[in-house]
Amino acid sequence: MKKYLKEIIILLCQVVLFYLIPLLLRSFDVIGMVLFMFAITFILSCSITLLSETRLKYLYPIFVLLVFIPSVFLYYNSSALIHAVWYMFISLFGVLVGAVANKFVI
Repeated sequence: MKKYLKEIIILLCQVVLFYLIPLLLRSFDVIGMVLFMFAITFILSCSITLLSETRLKYLYPIFVLLVFIPSVFLYYNSSALIHAVWYMFISLFGVLVGAVANKFVI
């Protein structure tokens, strides 16, 4: 368990992002909230790649996709389901950027 502590913390941050941020940012415009969530997803994806030593980090985009899908039915309508794919691609891009940065930094 302690071996995966960094990954668990980042995964919990992603869950908080998808389930608490829409509750807290209801008064903001939708585009601003979506762009904010895209940016945080990218940052979390880069950070899981930079901090994790396990191969589990490469499954992170799938986790992001699976965690976002239930939030669509809680906060949005079914037309927002396409955003799950966008979050997966942004997370995949973040993991790739983190992997390239990891090669040069470490």
